[in-house]
Amino acid sequence: MKIFQTFGFFVAIAFLAGAYILTRELKRYEQQGLLKGIPEKVVVGLPASQGEIIGNAVVGFIIGYKILGIFFQWDTASQDLQSFVFSSQGSVFAGIIVAAAMAGYKYYSKKKQALPKPVEQTVMVMPHHRVPDIIVMAAIAGLLGAKIFHNLENWNDFVQDPVGALLSFSGLTFYGGLIVAAIVIISYARKKQFNIRALIDSAAPALMLAYAIGRMGCHFSGDGDWGIYNSAYSVDTNTGRTVKMAPAAFTDAVQKNAAFFQQQYPSADKIPHAAFEKPAALGFMPDWLFAYGYPHNVIKEGVQIAGCDGQYCKVLPVAVYPTPLYEIIVCLGLFLVLWGVRKKVRIPGVIFGIYLILNGVERFFIEKIRVDTRYDIFGFHPTQAEIISSLLVIGGIILISIYRKNNSTTNKLSR
Repeated sequence: MKIFQTFGFFVAIAFLAGAYILTRELKRYEQQGLLKGIPEKVVVGLPASQGEIIGNAVVGFIIGYKILGIFFQWDTASQDLQSFVFSSQGSVFAGIIVAAAMAGYKYYSKKKQALPKPVEQTVMVMPHHRVPDIIVMAAIAGLLGAKIFHNLENWNDFVQDPVGALLSFSGLTFYGGLIVAAIVIISYARKKQFNIRALIDSAAPALMLAYAIGRMGCHFSGDGDWGIYNSAYSVDTNTGRTVKMAPAAFTDAVQKNAAFFQQQYPSADKIPHAAFEKPAALGFMPDWLFAYGYPHNVIKEGVQIAGCDGQYCKVLPVAVYPTPLYEIIVCLGLFLVLWGVRKKVRIPGVIFGIYLILNGVERFFIEKIRVDTRYDIFGFHPTQAEIISSLLVIGGIILISIYRKNNSTTNKLSR
């Protein structure tokens, strides 16, 4: 049993890392004068409002009911933590205690700071002060967008189990999250009078780093975002380890595990695979860098691992290309590229254009060995990610061209 959900852990780390990088970049642009704060009026010395007390009580009840409920009902929760969290099970007693504690804390902390006569003050709110709001919006909008785009791409699976598809932590489409989150955040930024070009430049390195860390969650949890089968490797179901096999033996491996493959593909000739054996010159590298069976994967896909007892006891019978691992390596490298050039590029908006191109190119090529639903468009069969990544590359080129042209025109007019 995975006490700490691997995917969720890395997603949380991705958001924290992204928030740190975004904050640093926003402060840098503020120092350059490209981002400025706006004055906002706040009232100091007010007692806690009824809404604040009720809000704290509700949050406290949820925390007590679920989080403490896990410990009070450990025998049940430990069997399937994720199902327990999304069920109606929990501890009412713990919920009431924590709700009362948090409501009381809010009441007394505000009472201690209350003034006989509340004072209205004007404070300057800088863009980097708004990072917590941006991150929360990105998390909510990103999750909704990722779910919407994934279910549109896998409509048949969604129709069969809509509730399970919506509540599951697996099945998230990155580009869906990126698009919806971008719309929400840019709308928010316009209301707060941000320089949008400086904002998106600030976000570019943060997005690349967050994506790389998020892919760590995909890889280590085994959430299904892997590649096609590498027919040069099978998997030892006793240990879960990758084992070399002759490419011709792929058919035998499929027949041996016919029950698994028949559930996944209508016929053997529809199984996506490509043989690539580790080159002799790279003999020092581990086999799992080229092919991996994702033992104990979180989506419980594959065949039973011998001697394993529990929920996560499946391993793929034939190893696949570990595409999340490739994206981790490449995107960390691309983050360093963006981090290295960010101070050298003087035209606002160009850094984000470079990010779009790098991101689009990386994802377009990784799709060539990934397992994804393909569309039929005028004889072409692209995946959703290939379509969007192509649009990102085109969009990045257009952005850079427009911003460079505008900058050149501005410089001529200022002479």
